[in-house]
Amino acid sequence: MAEKEHSLSDNRVNRIGREVHAVCPQFDAEAFARDVVASFPRLGLKDRIAHTSKGLSTHLPVSGLQAVDILLRSLPATPQDAGITNDFGFYIYAPHSHFVAEHCRNGRDLEQALDALRRFTAYLSAEDAMRYFIADFPTETFKVIKSWTADPDHRVRRLASECTRPRLPWSVRIPLGLDAGIPILDRLYDDASQFVTQSVANHLSDIAEDDLPLVLDTLGRWRTEGRASAKEFDFIAREALATRLKKGDAAAYEFLGYPSDPPVELSPVRLESNQLRIGDRLVFAADMTAAASTKVRVNYVISSPTKTGKRRVKAYVLKTTALEAEQRIELSKQHALKSTATVTLVPGTYTLEIQVNGRPSAPAEFHVADA
Repeated sequence: MAEKEHSLSDNRVNRIGREVHAVCPQFDAEAFARDVVASFPRLGLKDRIAHTSKGLSTHLPVSGLQAVDILLRSLPATPQDAGITNDFGFYIYAPHSHFVAEHCRNGRDLEQALDALRRFTAYLSAEDAMRYFIADFPTETFKVIKSWTADPDHRVRRLASECTRPRLPWSVRIPLGLDAGIPILDRLYDDASQFVTQSVANHLSDIAEDDLPLVLDTLGRWRTEGRASAKEFDFIAREALATRLKKGDAAAYEFLGYPSDPPVELSPVRLESNQLRIGDRLVFAADMTAAASTKVRVNYVISSPTKTGKRRVKAYVLKTTALEAEQRIELSKQHALKSTATVTLVPGTYTLEIQVNGRPSAPAEFHVADA
């Protein structure tokens, strides 16, 4: 069972039942837990959240906002009292926000429902539940989200950026323009919390997938405004453009001060072996010499076969440095050829290339057999 599924386990459903029963004695915690966990073996995390939310609806003696009030009162006094030691929270509280989106998403209850999500987000980010309100009530919900950018709780401020991301992972898409969240980000990019600014950068990264000029214009405006420190602005810009850098986008490199046509010469890539097995390490090196002073960001890119026949292309950062004229350095790496939870390696012909500021080298070919 995947680690995320353990994040809403049988024990945690029992805990939800105990917490709700403590403030609502009519709630049958044992029947709730029994009904909910019976289906867990065949459910992934997101379905577990929805199923647990449905169980709350079935067993709570009241509905709508009255039920939400019970869920709010069932929360431990603080996130720390709940045992939460990170900013994101525990998935044990995901069904609570899901319940709000499922049962209070209407014009009559909108203000109270959104305020409930604001309060729940300290225990588990309510970004997913917020997407449904944005889709159904965009004008009214955005007005509330803008007010959250000044909230004293950094988790609420982060929610304002995160819930409006164009490509928020694991969540429904929202039918809004790519620039819809820019006014939110304008208020948050100089936030004192990196939990917030990381979300700002991720939001821009989502936009950059489809509209890099909009991201570069926004970053350029922020740089001119000078509200964020140089260190924090550089962090946001690097994170926002990271995906475009890995794709070799010249405009992204130029914005960060890396010339897209750097004055460097790269030797052919040297492979320790071109016959490997899954589980081995790919060991490679190349020499880079600068003809003039320059900044370089070096990636290595591996193209590999897949079971579907489509090639998988993955870029990795190898080195970021400044070179003096005539300086020569060796670039080297040992890369583990291992399958992961999301990527299964298959035997076949692989290629490796090195990119300097997005400019690719001639690829080196190697072959990978089964372990």
